[in-house]
Amino acid sequence: MAEPLTITKKELVNRIADTTGQTKVVVKDILQRFLDEIIDELSHGNRLEFREFGVFEVRERAARRAQNPRTLEKVAVPAKRVVKFKVGRLMRERVCDEPPEEKVPPKKAPKAAEPRKGLGLPPPPTPPTPPPSNSPF
Repeated sequence: MAEPLTITKKELVNRIADTTGQTKVVVKDILQRFLDEIIDELSHGNRLEFREFGVFEVRERAARRAQNPRTLEKVAVPAKRVVKFKVGRLMRERVCDEPPEEKVPPKKAPKAAEPRKGLGLPPPPTPPTPPPSNSPF
């Protein structure tokens, strides 16, 4: 497999400017503001969801004890916050070579009496009906 290319922000700015007709200065400013907003929201602990693309969120990684592989010495690793990215459906299909998921309709919840049929249990009791009244009201 060929060595993957490294695409820089400058290259993305050039591509977007070429396809939209906007100046590179405007595109660079918008792209930078977009990235700054992502960083700002994540720094506040917020979750960013871009449908079909993916989800960015901050998670707490617990403190743990690790081992230096060279010296085999035990080391304390402090707790820290890390950014996680969960790939969205469209990106997963196009990048990860996964076939599109077939849409399966959700299963309907069974009616109250149906679960009892297969278990050999009697149906639930019905509430008693009140006796007929002779009153005109």
